[in-house]
Amino acid sequence: MKTASFLAALVLVLPFALPAWAADDDTDPESDPRIDDVRTFTLGDFTAMSLRDGTISVPNDNKVFGVGHTPAEVAAVLTEAGQPTDRLQLSLQPLLVRTAERVMLFDTGAGTNMGPGAGKLPASLERAGIAPALVTDIFISHAHGDHIGGLVNASGALAFPNATIHISAPEWAFLKGMTAEQAAAHGVGGFAALIAAITPKVAEFAPGADLVPNAVKAVEIKGHTPGHSGYLISSGKSSLFYVGDTVHHFVVSVRKPEWTCGFDTDAATAAASRKAVLASAASSGQLIYAFHFPFPGVGKISGREGQFSWAPK
Repeated sequence: MKTASFLAALVLVLPFALPAWAADDDTDPESDPRIDDVRTFTLGDFTAMSLRDGTISVPNDNKVFGVGHTPAEVAAVLTEAGQPTDRLQLSLQPLLVRTAERVMLFDTGAGTNMGPGAGKLPASLERAGIAPALVTDIFISHAHGDHIGGLVNASGALAFPNATIHISAPEWAFLKGMTAEQAAAHGVGGFAALIAAITPKVAEFAPGADLVPNAVKAVEIKGHTPGHSGYLISSGKSSLFYVGDTVHHFVVSVRKPEWTCGFDTDAATAAASRKAVLASAASSGQLIYAFHFPFPGVGKISGREGQFSWAPK
């Protein structure tokens, strides 16, 4: 399947197939033990970095995971995977990709939106030796506070002054159309200042657009927010599928993709998208990047429907 037809098929709800070449990769994340917040790996001719922004956790109370089920049912899934059952921890890790011409950042972390456990992206960038002014492009998956908070600093100024901010047109409309109360409900603090700061830098795109030829294509993944986007990042025969918030927890979201997640705007559509992405990734061997999975968030999905599992790389 050619890349163009593959992307046309990714207006998700129905299952889709990844191209055969997408399973090829030479990615081998390595970490200097002195730098626990940066994981560097190669993607074809590109250099990529997982950058730790922090963690958030939610209680096992069925308000977010397993909505409509019981804490005991969620606990059983966690216990089977050897995980704690009282709280579910989510990592936050934006992705940075360097090409010969660009320094590209995928999501920006929480900034000041999620308390002291998050907002560590500036420190991670410093450890990685990447000055914010070097970032040329930012690709936003969606407009929740843990993904867009790092666009501005504590004073409300642009954190990446030279970067174009790419966001899908429906997601930009969704963000701009929020009231202050709605923004707060989505974890977006300092809403008016944020919109004022980023508006001149925003480049909205049609869902599924080819954004950087031979490097970055948007992938519409419906259900989480009105314009939620994943990104297929490719260099030659190597590719990485940045899935945004298609999945949240590396056990519950993967082993029970049909369960409702309280973070999703359209729960039924999001569940269908989640199952489709997991099934296609498992069958093709596609390497994925999961923003909320345990750091560094790089790995593959194994198994088949009803028995999916996360295999970190």
